[in-house]
Amino acid sequence: MKVQKLHKRFTDIRRDRANKIVAELVKTKPAYITIEDLNVKGMMKNRHLSKAVGEQSFYAFRKKLADKCKVYDIELRLVDRFYPSSKLCYKCGHKKVELKLSERTYHCENCGYVADRDHNACMNLKDVKEYKVIV
Repeated sequence: MKVQKLHKRFTDIRRDRANKIVAELVKTKPAYITIEDLNVKGMMKNRHLSKAVGEQSFYAFRKKLADKCKVYDIELRLVDRFYPSSKLCYKCGHKKVELKLSERTYHCENCGYVADRDHNACMNLKDVKEYKVIV
């Protein structure tokens, strides 16, 4: 019973965190929000990532975000999973062929741009041209 209560508590904490993130995102009332279509099934096959990925409940987060965007009339854009958001240089558009997951900082060989890998990907997603509108 103690273990069940502990697991329920962790689940409630994760759900609350997702709700707060979604609320914070839509509270700023942006014109649009862009998210990536992730291959969760493929990520679950990686034994090093599967537990962390499973605990994040990406689908529930996406559904909550879509519902809130519908309420606040915010366009929710979904980018194809094969779009190289992490591999493209935000400044010059140069595509890095080899980029390991362990490389957390993006270094462009072409123009010398250096940024956090996730920040570079987010800036690329902001300016993406091909997407599908969910809401």
